[in-house]
Amino acid sequence: MNVAYPLFKKQDIDAFFALFQNNLANFVVITVTLLAMGFSTDLVFGRIIPGVAVAVIVGNLYYAHMAKRLAIKENRADVTALSYGVSTPVMFVFLFGVTAPALALTNDHELAWKIAVAAAFLSGLVEALVAFFGNWVRKHTPRPALLGALAGVAFTFVAGEMLFSVFEVPIIGLAALAIILVGFVAKVGMPFKIPSSLFAIIIGVILAFILGYQTSSDFTEALGNVGFYPFLPTLAAFEGMTYLFGALIGLLGILIPITIYNAIETMNNVDAMSAAGDSYDVRECQAVDGIGAMLGACFGGMFPTTVYIATVGAKQMEAGRGYSVLNAAVFGLAAVTGLIGAFSALIPMAAIAPILVFVGMSMIGSTFANNDKRYYPAIALAMLPYIANYMMTRFNNGAPDVVSGISEGIVPLGQGAMFTAIIIGAITVFIIDKDFYKAAIFSAIGSMLSFFGFMHAPSLAINAAFDYTIGYLVIAMFFVYTGFREQRKSKRLKPVQSHKAA
Repeated sequence: MNVAYPLFKKQDIDAFFALFQNNLANFVVITVTLLAMGFSTDLVFGRIIPGVAVAVIVGNLYYAHMAKRLAIKENRADVTALSYGVSTPVMFVFLFGVTAPALALTNDHELAWKIAVAAAFLSGLVEALVAFFGNWVRKHTPRPALLGALAGVAFTFVAGEMLFSVFEVPIIGLAALAIILVGFVAKVGMPFKIPSSLFAIIIGVILAFILGYQTSSDFTEALGNVGFYPFLPTLAAFEGMTYLFGALIGLLGILIPITIYNAIETMNNVDAMSAAGDSYDVRECQAVDGIGAMLGACFGGMFPTTVYIATVGAKQMEAGRGYSVLNAAVFGLAAVTGLIGAFSALIPMAAIAPILVFVGMSMIGSTFANNDKRYYPAIALAMLPYIANYMMTRFNNGAPDVVSGISEGIVPLGQGAMFTAIIIGAITVFIIDKDFYKAAIFSAIGSMLSFFGFMHAPSLAINAAFDYTIGYLVIAMFFVYTGFREQRKSKRLKPVQSHKAA
């Protein structure tokens, strides 16, 4: 008898608002940034936003389908669909590392858009191909290292940065945070049985208007962009390829590592969900992310997509698949009608940020809860590169002297933080297990990644980070030596133990 797996349940509402906020924030950043660069409202609201929405719709619906398939396979109704949307770190790279250089070179907004769309299509294709190796990497990389790297993202860019937003507008932020903590941590119901996340947003919106942080004129101005923007297929990706493999071929040095990063981010999030109880095929997920980005590009979208870190938070909210379906429907409607701007004007960030604070808390807590205590040092160490990455990405462009004044190691540690976190986390796991030969293997991998610039370097190059390449080789040799010594010691002890037993 097959389990009854509902299309929608009450808990999906809370999870929807968490996922909705994450995607909404990205859509708002995309809109504001591109308009500031001089892109026309017709191009932004008519082509780019609908194109990105196509990727979000397709991915969310497919992950809802995967959740149903898993529920039927394992005969249980508590399966949670994977969260999905635009990858935030990758989005910033595409805005300032792809679109901005393309615009500077061509001085043509439509051509720059086509080049960025081509880059998104190529990125999706690469990630779909990486899917063939996803499970192998997942199998041979220690879980504490993978989840520790993810917990670093949760600590800095999710819980940490969202907590800053809470305290920017304390009356609204603290009120919303209190509601979220009471509802999700203490599991106390809200008045009139309103879902906690929805109640936090309602209170936040009311307080924003009462306190004057938002006015009716702000909302009226946002509604000026409301209209009808249909999903229109385009060949922009293929037109932009000419430039991407011509004058802007240097962008491939950015695209390849950021795409591999995106694939690893998906792998980590899928692994975190597996630790929480829902095991999905990482290869299929990476393929879905890649194909989703490619489909979005075929409709004018210029940003790759990924499985979100918010997934574990949705699991703790006891969501099913309905939140994913609802996210697809709402963003489809918002993109077609231009309501993205209206949403961003109506809902203050301080009211939604506490939901993601909870998501970050859940991710960090889940990482420690789902690993043996002896691996806690490895998890903690794997989290640290993202502190450097946060400082580097947020402050280095505006105040490089200040950042380097704190430490010359901040920037190189932050470059390729996902790779660094996984490498040093894995090395620590194998040291804890006294498996020194595997620690040496991961050290050698760290050396290779440094040599080609995947970590500790600003871009791909041959011999990109010489000191780090040598550093990892030195510790690899040390681990081989230590493993050899331990092996010899073990062989010497065995005859003694056998003699005593006799």
